[in-house]
Amino acid sequence: MDTGACRLVFGAKTRNIQICRLPHPFFGNIDMAYHGRVRGQVPLDAAVAGPLFMLSAALLFTLLNIFIKLLGPQFRIWDIGFYRFCGGVLVLLAVFGRRGNPYRGFNIRLLVIRGCTGSAAFICLVTAIRLLPVSTALVIFYSFPVFSALFSFLIYGERIGRYEIACTLGVLIGVGILFDFQLAGGFLGQALALLGGIFAGLTVTLIRSLRENNGPVIIYLYFCTMGTLVTLPQFALHPVWPVTPMEWVMILGIIFSSATAQLLMNQGFFYCRGWEGGVFMSSEVVFTAVVGIVFLGDPATWRFWAGGLMILASGIAMNRLRTNRRPAGEGGA
Repeated sequence: MDTGACRLVFGAKTRNIQICRLPHPFFGNIDMAYHGRVRGQVPLDAAVAGPLFMLSAALLFTLLNIFIKLLGPQFRIWDIGFYRFCGGVLVLLAVFGRRGNPYRGFNIRLLVIRGCTGSAAFICLVTAIRLLPVSTALVIFYSFPVFSALFSFLIYGERIGRYEIACTLGVLIGVGILFDFQLAGGFLGQALALLGGIFAGLTVTLIRSLRENNGPVIIYLYFCTMGTLVTLPQFALHPVWPVTPMEWVMILGIIFSSATAQLLMNQGFFYCRGWEGGVFMSSEVVFTAVVGIVFLGDPATWRFWAGGLMILASGIAMNRLRTNRRPAGEGGA
């Protein structure tokens, strides 16, 4: 059975029996045998599903950034991280915990490693934003598709073509133009932003292996659990609790927007490789700029149009390359 095929229903027909790999919210994929075609399964084309999941996740990550920005400065990095991660654990257990052991998955060691690298990327990015101008931190951090391509080669032996390299660099240049990149701030902040990009690149690369047998829920559950363990000690020393109703709204917004975005992103990696997903996820910076223009009165300068169009064009070109690369018959199920 080809677990690399980008289809909702995986099947290998032998006479009249079809072996199908079906998604499960915790256990990922379960192999089951059916006579004939599986009912109730909606075919999804990888060329559509991958970008759709990633763009939806990027939009919700933009909403997450807004909630974090609106939260008062009295909330520290550890407070924001703890509420995000611990809240995610509570939500997932409340919704899915009645179906048995929620931590039962495949390749527990890799799930834990992915949780640690994802938590490290989040902490590095938020810390870098506190130490650097936001534009500098985000441009350095969004180099993570480059690191994802590097890790894909080192771990899986994947080779990235020159046109894919051009698309990835196009996104990075577009982000730099959009945010008027200048290498400002101290070395520590720059190093943390780069380290966050490295961790993020490794994280999205590891999801490829995890998505073969684990669903998006259990991947996010381990991520939130490890993030809770990392942020809990510092939060417990000097906890900052939400007091006003607006602060509670911001905290709940952080929890639910991050949970939904992460689940969509994890599912999106079922249809595309890590560095490809990173290119599509870079649209988050365009969504963030649009929000600033529409709701915060930021000017729509030439940088917005030039950088946004470069990111958009790179994403479209990447998707066309993915479509042309797929073998015949690999589209929908």
